[in-house]
Amino acid sequence: MEEQAAIVELDVREDLKLKNDPFHKIMNAVKGLKEGESLLLHAPFKPIPLLKVMAKKGYDHQLEQIDPKHWQVTFFKRAGEVQ
Repeated sequence: MEEQAAIVELDVREDLKLKNDPFHKIMNAVKGLKEGESLLLHAPFKPIPLLKVMAKKGYDHQLEQIDPKHWQVTFFKRAGEVQ
């Protein structure tokens, strides 16, 4: 039986609605990821700058647009990268 990766979920839509920058909250969630865990981020737009930051940290991503103001991004460690 294949083991399913654990997912840590973080929704920053309310933070952004209140004009709070969620960058530190996102980075803290990433720091807290354990081996094999992924981060599922909910955002009101496609977070292009964050995708670049996470790529430099060794993360790949999958994007899904749920509706015009709801994007889901799953970040996971690139194969062979140390967490």
